[in-house]
Amino acid sequence: MNKPTKFKLVWTKEDKPIIELVEKTDQKTLAKWAIDCAERVMPFFEQNFPKDKRPRNAIKTLQDWIDTGVFKMSVIRKASLDAHSAARDVGKDNPARSAARTAGQAVATAHVPTHSLGAAKYALQAVYRATNPTDAEPSVAKERNWQYKHLCNLRKTK
Repeated sequence: MNKPTKFKLVWTKEDKPIIELVEKTDQKTLAKWAIDCAERVMPFFEQNFPKDKRPRNAIKTLQDWIDTGVFKMSVIRKASLDAHSAARDVGKDNPARSAARTAGQAVATAHVPTHSLGAAKYALQAVYRATNPTDAEPSVAKERNWQYKHLCNLRKTK
């Protein structure tokens, strides 16, 4: 079984439960969820680019906002743009590039809550790109299931 060369960042019927749950969840819970989604794929970036701290800084910036409640758009925007710049610097499409984009979308959750969905989707793309063709679809489904269950649990413990 061959997998397509590109993972489409479009929402599908499989994503509908996550989308509906995000619509009912407060922004700080979504920010924590976005961080957790990003953390699961950050090794793809950090193992290949250990000296590039831009995606990690984006996650740290979001955590700082969660912890302090202090929001400075210039800080959030810079952290997001820097993480996306790190993704572009990776070059070709691969798991490291998707992981950096996950961090860039995650930090943007402090500005717009639905950016958490972008973080989740890029994390799925990273898993897809890191998996051999025969296991790609089941691996993405497993990660999507984890994302949904994890968001449910975060909502319960709030």
